[in-house]
Amino acid sequence: MSTTTAVAPLTTQDADALVAAAHRAAESAGVTVSVTVLDAGGHLLAFRRDDRAVLISGETSTRKAYTALQLNAPTADLVDAVQPGGLFHTLPTALDRPLLFIAGGVPVHRDGRLIGAIGVGGGAPEQDHGFAVTAVEALA
Repeated sequence: MSTTTAVAPLTTQDADALVAAAHRAAESAGVTVSVTVLDAGGHLLAFRRDDRAVLISGETSTRKAYTALQLNAPTADLVDAVQPGGLFHTLPTALDRPLLFIAGGVPVHRDGRLIGAIGVGGGAPEQDHGFAVTAVEALA
């Protein structure tokens, strides 16, 4: 008989903390961003776009979070995989899903289990990745 320990899901309080931490990190770098947090089912838990963030950052943050969630990997780690000859080269066009292979999406784990993802858009990809990682580390 196997026993499974329940892992607490990502809560709205967690999502708010992730958004706040990512925005603090971006603000300290002088960058305006959008931040999206999804639960394990891909449902929107939190979203915030800075007043002056580029409009498309809202869409990119959401797609980055979705991609990180679906593949359970930071989008920064997947960029090379979709290049010609890469493992996932055809994936962006094979599915009718909003995948985006640009750094800034990071899965969120609790006790080793995937419970959601965060996506940040608006800065350079490396900046967005850093802001997302900072937020996830602050939640732990």
